[in-house]
Amino acid sequence: MNAPVSIDTDTRRSAPTPADLTITVRDERFNRASSPRRWWAGEPFGTAWHNALSATFPRGEAFFIEAVKAHREGAEPKLEAEIRAFVKQEINHTREHIAFNRLAEDAGYDIKAIDTRVAEMLALTKDRPAIANLAVTMALEHYTAMMAAEFLANPKHFEDADTEVRDMWRWHAAEEIEHKGVAFDTWNHATSDWTGWRRWKVRSLVMLTVTARFFKNRWIDSLNLLEQDGITGWKAKWGLFKYLTITPGVVRRIFPAWLSYFKPGFHPWDHDDRELIKLYEGDFQDALMPAE
Repeated sequence: MNAPVSIDTDTRRSAPTPADLTITVRDERFNRASSPRRWWAGEPFGTAWHNALSATFPRGEAFFIEAVKAHREGAEPKLEAEIRAFVKQEINHTREHIAFNRLAEDAGYDIKAIDTRVAEMLALTKDRPAIANLAVTMALEHYTAMMAAEFLANPKHFEDADTEVRDMWRWHAAEEIEHKGVAFDTWNHATSDWTGWRRWKVRSLVMLTVTARFFKNRWIDSLNLLEQDGITGWKAKWGLFKYLTITPGVVRRIFPAWLSYFKPGFHPWDHDDRELIKLYEGDFQDALMPAE
């Protein structure tokens, strides 16, 4: 009698992060002496969506840093160096989004409710296993990488934005693409003794949960900010829906990349989009500061 066939849903054993990838810390500063328009994106819906995202970043990226650092012990030298560079990049992102969030507050937006809810949600993670926090980080890092690639590839997202605000988002996007495999590779390192089935099942279920919470909360946050502009009811909901799914349609456009996360053997670098980083760096060569 033949033995049953074992189907391994995590067929890739070695992560295909490019061997020649260098994660570069670009220590740039934005929005210190500028006074962008209240609707810095040129209209209220893109402004609200990105302001809602930015309000979550300072606490969220601190969470990402701790989740990855908690599993760096025993990592190979290349991954260990990438984790260090990842941490430095995320610290800089936190700093710049704190500065950007001050601009939103100076423009009259109250974003304290968003920050408070993020703090409350993160408080719930303190008693969870550290590996669960890494799984959440890995899923959210895929979101940031998907949106980053879209923001750099499609000029429509910031074509009417204030220049310095647009530069900040493009800088952030370039670095999110660059370190998009770090949390995933750390996950593979931390779960090296798991079966392929267990690894695939957990990351897939976590992505579904993260997706539901991400869009529910960002939708609520964006509508709250639109209400502060006097845009309410169906006008607010339709305008935001149109912005996200039609033009420029970031949610519609990232859907194939989101779906690929559930593919057996998936890795963020299955799609090498470093050309988008070069597109950004072409205008900012003087700002490059190699990571240690």
